Amino acid sequence: MMTDENTTTAGRIAEAIGERIISGELQPDAPLRQDHIAREFNSSHVPVREAFRQLQAQHLVVAVPRRGVRVAPLNINSVKEIAEMRAALEVVALRNAAPKLTSSHLARIELALIEGDTAQTIQEFEMANRAFHHALVAPCAMPRLLASLDGLQLANSRLVFAMARSSGWRPRSNQDHRLILQALRARNIDQACSLLARHIQTIERLALPSS
Repeated sequence: MMTDENTTTAGRIAEAIGERIISGELQPDAPLRQDHIAREFNSSHVPVREAFRQLQAQHLVVAVPRRGVRVAPLNINSVKEIAEMRAALEVVALRNAAPKLTSSHLARIELALIEGDTAQTIQEFEMANRAFHHALVAPCAMPRLLASLDGLQLANSRLVFAMARSSGWRPRSNQDHRLILQALRARNIDQACSLLARHIQTIERLALPSS
């Protein structure tokens, strides 16, 4: 049985290991040893196992029979799966959130957009990107859906960092984000949802090699 202390420790371990995976410090298929991680975080194996479950739910690690827990692959199938799942679920969340968006919500969305536009590093950009997508859907008040989207957004962040390492990154304005916000301000929910789905699927086209 997990104690409150173990739960807190598991969350701390999952967050630390997750950031290493997202940044590329831990490469695809790298093994994650329970005993090593328990020693590093001065914990028992119980919170480490829970951290692994959390990371698996976030699509950052996989449990492979006879090979243990490893960093999830970044291959064509995983890229397509993340994009398709995000496109479907985030649109559902936005469709439920949009009628509840207040001027305060819209201001938070715009702030994240501006922070993304003015970011000088990929780390700053991706933090703003996560904030933008979270602010879009937060008012939907569907906690299970939002938890799933948080995990998918982390997996998406990993793709962004991987692409930045391979092709470089430079500061730029995110026109898709601006168009989505404009549609929401105009209360054109169908257009906002269509723009969001197209925007999310763009990363699949960018990440996959041309055929």
